[in-house]
This record gives sequence, structure tokens and C-alpha cells, in this order.
Amino acid sequence: MTELASDNTESIALRLDDAGVSVDLPRPAHAGDQVQGVPYRPVEFHDDDLPTALERAASWLRRTQEWLGEPVDVIAIHLDYDDRAGKPYYDVKLLCNDEDLAGAPIALREHAARVNP
Repeated sequence: MTELASDNTESIALRLDDAGVSVDLPRPAHAGDQVQGVPYRPVEFHDDDLPTALERAASWLRRTQEWLGEPVDVIAIHLDYDDRAGKPYYDVKLLCNDEDLAGAPIALREHAARVNP
């Protein structure tokens, strides 16, 4: 459990996993995709087909925005590729706000609903 301070300095508990994101955060569905562990946390979608990687990124972003109840703060989208014969790949990364992936907006709304029913 991690705590988040609300505007009135009251602590709100967050349920985070070992990577520091909410245990309820939708995870990328493909085994090669992942939420990484750095500030403005990259969420990576890796594939040998760019449209497939982009579709998975868009699908994850939609599911996460539904879970979060508001748009995810994405500061940048990074694309890397290797087009060498026999090893082509695309690596799409969405750089996302740590607090969003930890579920802080959800915790703050739930706290506000309990305090101001």
C-alpha cells in the first residue's frame, strides 16, 4: 500500500504492485508488451507489424481510460524500429503519467465520495 495526500493533507491508500502501478490497472494483453518502471512510465507494444502494435496500443489506451474514468496523461509517443532482413520489429511506447497508472484519480474520486456523500 502507498499513500497519496489529498488537498486537505489527508492520506489516501493506493494498492500498488511491485512496479508501482495500481494492481487494478489494465495490463497490455500481448506477452511482448509491458508497463515499464521509470518516471513518465513507458508502456511498450512490441511487434514485427506496425499496425498491429499501434492497434494494441490503442486498445490498451481505451481500456485504461475506461478504468481510470478520464483521459490518461500521455506526454509522448515513441517509435523505434529495426528493418534489417530477418529481424524486423516495431517498438511503440506511450509515455504515461505515473499517478494515472497508479490509479490516483480513482482513489481521489472514491475518497471525495466518502467524505462528501
